[in-house]
Amino acid sequence: MPANIYIGAAGWSYPDWKGVVYPSQRLRGKSELAYLADYLDAAEINTSFYRPPSAAMAERWVKQVAGKPGFLFTAKLWQRFTHERERAWTAPEVEQFKSGIRPLREANRFGALLMQFPWSFTAGEPSRDWLSRLSEAFGEFPCVLEVRHASWDSPESREFLRRAGLNFCNIDQPHSRSSIGPTSFATGPIAYYRFHGRNAQAWFARDAGRDERYNYLYTGDELAPWAENIAVMAKEVQKLFVMNNNHYRGQAVVNALQLKSALSGEKVRVPELLAEQYPVLKEIAAPSEGSARLF
Repeated sequence: MPANIYIGAAGWSYPDWKGVVYPSQRLRGKSELAYLADYLDAAEINTSFYRPPSAAMAERWVKQVAGKPGFLFTAKLWQRFTHERERAWTAPEVEQFKSGIRPLREANRFGALLMQFPWSFTAGEPSRDWLSRLSEAFGEFPCVLEVRHASWDSPESREFLRRAGLNFCNIDQPHSRSSIGPTSFATGPIAYYRFHGRNAQAWFARDAGRDERYNYLYTGDELAPWAENIAVMAKEVQKLFVMNNNHYRGQAVVNALQLKSALSGEKVRVPELLAEQYPVLKEIAAPSEGSARLF
């Protein structure tokens, strides 16, 4: 697989991953993050969307992946800046968030800051102004924009993002007439892809819970066109991140491993427990060291 491609999952600590991704018993002295880093190239920090992480927390994450020198983190920007737009943010709020993720950058573990906006954030002058100020406030970090509304898929918007120094996030999501469709382009040195699943019934249901919205397992045929696009895009950018957000019961890890295999053309290391839950992984599982068994 090209060295500039980093494939991972959105988050790593979910109760429903116990007994599916992670063994139910203790991980032999390893953290869940360290366990996942044995198989994937990156992790997207999800908790930073709900509250700014502390510097001490970021330092712990760095220590937990010390044995994986190429492993990188991306982080979702605090929702204060993306979903709570009724009032302007403050300088202390900016500094609070930045100080929490700086240890990742200082340890050369930071890949990108993901600014994820909701469907209601449509293209227009107010939105462009908000983004310009965000780009300036967080300019010390590589910034990636994720939007959900179709109004952003235009040459004018792409040119704005280039001028603003914002990289674009291509997404796969359940589709409606006003949602942005599948894309594959970059507006800067970083390309980013996120897979949310295609559970349309739950995605658009007001009463659906988080787990049900992201309860989806991509098939190999569904991933194949994306793998082709990613392989092409990797030749045009410095770094390329692929994050799987269909996290329910570890399905994000399953699809991440399938993409790793598709992009490398080789079999990959697979957690034995996960392959028991999802037998499709046995088709791409490499033999373990010193054993004829897979995983």
